[in-house]
Amino acid sequence: MKMQVPTMEQAQAELQKYYGYPDFREGQKKIVESLLEGRDTLGIMPTGGGKSICYQVPALLLPGLTLVISPLISLMKDQVDALTTAGIPAAFINSTLSGKEVNERIRAAHRGELKLLYVAPERLELDWFRLEMAELSISCVAVDEAHCVSQWGHDFRTSYLSVSPFVEELPNRPILAAFTATATPEVMEDMVRLLRLRKPGVFMTGLGRDNLAMSVLRGENKREFVMDYAATHSHQPGIIYAATRKDVDDLHQRLQGAGIAVGRYHAGMNDTERADSQEGFLYDDIRVMVATNAFGMGIDKSNVRYVIHYNMPKNMEAYVQEAGRAGRDGETSECILLFSAQDIMTQKFLIEQNPQDPERKANEYRKLQSMIDYCYTTRCLRNAHLDYFGEEHGDKPCGICSSCTDERELVDMTVDAQKIFSCIHRMRERYGVALVASVLKGSRNQKVVQYGFDKLPTHGMMSGKSEKEISEIINVLISEGYLALSEGQYPVVRLQLPAAEVLRGQREVLQRVARPSRTGASSSRDRGRGHDLSPSAVNETVFEQLRLIRRELAGREHVPSYIIFNDATLREMSVVCPQTESAMLRVKGVGEVKYRKYGKEFLDFFQNEM
Repeated sequence: MKMQVPTMEQAQAELQKYYGYPDFREGQKKIVESLLEGRDTLGIMPTGGGKSICYQVPALLLPGLTLVISPLISLMKDQVDALTTAGIPAAFINSTLSGKEVNERIRAAHRGELKLLYVAPERLELDWFRLEMAELSISCVAVDEAHCVSQWGHDFRTSYLSVSPFVEELPNRPILAAFTATATPEVMEDMVRLLRLRKPGVFMTGLGRDNLAMSVLRGENKREFVMDYAATHSHQPGIIYAATRKDVDDLHQRLQGAGIAVGRYHAGMNDTERADSQEGFLYDDIRVMVATNAFGMGIDKSNVRYVIHYNMPKNMEAYVQEAGRAGRDGETSECILLFSAQDIMTQKFLIEQNPQDPERKANEYRKLQSMIDYCYTTRCLRNAHLDYFGEEHGDKPCGICSSCTDERELVDMTVDAQKIFSCIHRMRERYGVALVASVLKGSRNQKVVQYGFDKLPTHGMMSGKSEKEISEIINVLISEGYLALSEGQYPVVRLQLPAAEVLRGQREVLQRVARPSRTGASSSRDRGRGHDLSPSAVNETVFEQLRLIRRELAGREHVPSYIIFNDATLREMSVVCPQTESAMLRVKGVGEVKYRKYGKEFLDFFQNEM
């Protein structure tokens, strides 16, 4: 007898019951439908876009077990804590457990007591584990952070190559679902091929998140900016990413000295120190985390209000993932990238220090150049990163990024651009940005004189500007496609077709004039603070009282506060002030199970205090 396919109506009922949401988001709905129909599925959704719900809800309706491949211990624990808190039977198996505990969880799976089991990809390489899994009824294998299977992704892990052989060895092949937040077309092809997805449904949900205000700030005193911003936003959770351990330790010490509740996280700390720091941040004892990119993939904290990059990341994938840790609850949040030319040298040094084959190194340099272009672009930042990932967007500006809110006057820079293009042409397109800038400035340094560039008609043609200013203009022209850089550690700048049109007088080049001084009314720092992070309807006093109730419950349950209810749910409560059970259940994020566990304390507050 053929098994009846679960319906979307049933999925919606489970969503309301366990998660407290009346309907799926548009991107979630298509993925859930695909899995319920029994299709292999690839879902590419932004960080905070609700990927986990896409396989957790089908797991409740499909027979047997859903096995989840997850890359980090902390990520598994957070997911399982959230599921069990919501009343969904789930467990994880990883290196933190004793052999006895592992066996007990496998026995629970055999008894049909679990709907979801989380494991690391390395576990699939163990013969005894594969034999145990072959005896279970596994209906779905969900692969989280699936970009790790591709060597062109930014977190390649060889253990992910074990997923496909494992799935093929199972007596009955389950549905295979793969999820990631960021993937270029090249990485998407790798995920389909290396995971051996069969005629998969491929769903890319808008990677541009409306609640994130993206900013790139150049020329800031970085340390001063971070100190000032963290002090001004001391009541909000935030993450500050730095490229080196030295910068992390320095910022941590300075913020701590300023009385800010700050933690740090990098690979030079021991396991206990890192675990304590991470737990303090999850439980809101630490407000600000200063970290290298070693921190983050396993962080499911929903109420991070800002992410500051103290240095430019190595590529767009890393940046979008790290910045995307802000505002996972849907509330407005800021993502600020502090850029300086020194960041380029730091990232090139890190690429050179990492032993890898020439093809992969060349790819790292290509990705780095895309990141540099992003830092110099005057286009809408959201559209720029959507273009990088190959997502269509209709070219409509987001209206909230630093490019869209830049009120500086557009100035015709065509003549300066022509001087730059002419100089590059006369230098036969064989040299880098710095030497071109030196020639245009009129420098007579050793290299300029040695190559005879002081005799060129373009020598000194932009003597009224500093070499740094000329380099900045060249980098903007690169980011906008007039120029291109060759690959490698020492890239050469070359003319592109649009530059020829400018030289012939067929195209204008418009750029924003230099940023106003800090005493001006629209300094970059003011713009960094210009977003109202709380809707006017929210009663902040009530919201803070609800957070105290939540904190007490979290302490009692030994879970992070956001697992009880996230900030967005508490904000909605503070607006509607529910007085009855039915009113409380209409608040997004309050499911039936969570209401039975925690709802009474909140309802008592509204009935007795309001």
